[in-house]
Amino acid sequence: MDAAISLFLIDEDVRRRAAISHCLAGSPIHVEPFENPAEIMARWPSKGLLLVHDDGTTVAALLAHMGTAGQWLPVIGFAEDPSPRMVVQSVLDGAIDYIAWPFERDEIIRVVTDAEQKAETLGSVKLREAMARSRVDRLTRREREVLAGVAGGLSNRLIADKLAISPRTVEIHRANMLTKMGAQHTSDAIRIAIEASLVE
Repeated sequence: MDAAISLFLIDEDVRRRAAISHCLAGSPIHVEPFENPAEIMARWPSKGLLLVHDDGTTVAALLAHMGTAGQWLPVIGFAEDPSPRMVVQSVLDGAIDYIAWPFERDEIIRVVTDAEQKAETLGSVKLREAMARSRVDRLTRREREVLAGVAGGLSNRLIADKLAISPRTVEIHRANMLTKMGAQHTSDAIRIAIEASLVE
């Protein structure tokens, strides 16, 4: 590591924040602690990495904010004795890595360095995915079903048959879906759905 890496630590536990900051003191990693996501969202950094204590909602809240803001930063989740399910869910939500607390200085430096290198190649992909998810999240359950049908190449009539609604209702949902997603054409909506991993 040549230049200092900015690490934004988000954790409600003041003692753990202090311990992590102390652990990385004198390293090439500059730690800036925050108590909660709202604090960092108020003055979102342009670059750096996020080290986020995983309480089941924080990682998701930050990723939703990134999608809306169009500014992605790599997220490393951490928790004490995390279950495999917690780790998997956090990574599926968009975390770039995960580490168990308590961790050693060398271990966290390695994880942060690896995450920064991964971020250089994943950044634009993750940003598009976060923005796409944010757009898809605006849709109602029925509009998502119509989007999945459209992305699957189905006609309005086939979507209507599948969902047991009228073709006219499908047209209305389709128009609303395009508007909410900010898509000019159906092809834009399909691309967004693919980027959001709604369809393969």
